[in-house]
Amino acid sequence: MPQITTAFAPDFVTTMRWALDAASDRIPVTSRTPATKAKMAQRIVRLAHEGVTDAHQLVAAAVPEGMRSGEWSP
Repeated sequence: MPQITTAFAPDFVTTMRWALDAASDRIPVTSRTPATKAKMAQRIVRLAHEGVTDAHQLVAAAVPEGMRSGEWSP
């Protein structure tokens, strides 16, 4: 996986953190593992890197990542 080297403004980092917390609140408690939150955070950062700045869009994209956390993929 390529490294993302974009720097984000401090206020936007706060927005991304809020989005991660909000998305985490929307997945089952049993799925709220560090690995799941890391996958959700990666999705948020990737979207932010692509230019998405709306917190609600970031949440909407991160929740499915958290819901897939227990799925096995080859």
